[in-house]
Amino acid sequence: MNMMFLLHSFSSTNLILLSIFVPVFSGGCTVALAKNATFPAIFVFGDSIVDTGNNNNITTTQAKCNFPPYGRDFEGGKPTGRFSNGKVPSDFAAELYGIKELLPAYLDPTLQPQDLLTGVTFASGGAGYDPLTSKIASVYSMSDQLDFFKEYKEKIKSVLGEEQVASFLSKSLFLAFCGTNDIASTYPLRRAEYDIDSYTDLTVSSASQFFQELYEAGARRVAVLGLPAIGCVPSQRTLAGGLTRSCAGDENHGALLYNSKLSAQTASLKNKLPGLKIAYFDVYNPLMYIIQNPQKYGFEYTNKGCCGTGEIEVSMLCNHLSDGQTCTDASKFVFWDSYHPTEKAYKILTPMILNQHIKELL
Repeated sequence: MNMMFLLHSFSSTNLILLSIFVPVFSGGCTVALAKNATFPAIFVFGDSIVDTGNNNNITTTQAKCNFPPYGRDFEGGKPTGRFSNGKVPSDFAAELYGIKELLPAYLDPTLQPQDLLTGVTFASGGAGYDPLTSKIASVYSMSDQLDFFKEYKEKIKSVLGEEQVASFLSKSLFLAFCGTNDIASTYPLRRAEYDIDSYTDLTVSSASQFFQELYEAGARRVAVLGLPAIGCVPSQRTLAGGLTRSCAGDENHGALLYNSKLSAQTASLKNKLPGLKIAYFDVYNPLMYIIQNPQKYGFEYTNKGCCGTGEIEVSMLCNHLSDGQTCTDASKFVFWDSYHPTEKAYKILTPMILNQHIKELL
């Protein structure tokens, strides 16, 4: 895809714009590191949970959100392509580690050269580790995202030089969150071929291959996020939770089975690949804890989203026509639409999740 920016024009003038930063490397070209930053940059891969706008200019009808009421509580009330009312985990992760306040989408046409030096997200809403998942949704696959990262490397290589790029990337954080769409959307279509045990084998194997290719591309510090309690998101309650809209047991079972295998595979890769620091981060239990203890965090609603009826609206179904039923205060809801949490929930969840094993990646 043609980018709307050119990095080769990056010069020392651009580095002056980063005067609040301190250098990571000495000699040659400087890579800027924010004061008190844990990592020089963060690179994110995955699905809609961590997509900040990469899907805005593609033709998918299943995974877009660059329209109201999405972004209602974002800066200026602008729908940026974040699948929430405001910030998403990729933003909060960048902020948590002192890198920057917002993590831009790699395909954002307004991306500035200096943004590349502190990281971007390559994530695409609707993606999955199962190649069929991304194909069905007509979005960027994990393989596509890896290709974008390789393209990114070439852009900064012309500025930093190959050795500096390798050192820079080895110190940066790589975060991957994916797999939810595989279990929730694609597995029901694959039941004739796989039972849940064999399907989770397939997706975890695909995830492992992705991490190995990411390692070959230069990643050395990788945060692997597991799946949440998929059966407890509003849409799955509606579709598979019965008349009472309880948490869907099959989906939660699939998530737990997947997580167990992904955790084991992560440990195996750590022992297999020299110099790789990789850790599995539990998402399931932190989200479940909030759902089971909403009052502790000021939430009133856990089984429906803020948008529309909150029971089924997501992506294209969560639109300006839903405004009449959309809640006025999203901070009372764990979920923004029927699939994605609110900015408030993300702000609580991100440090709960990412503080678990971060020392293993330092």
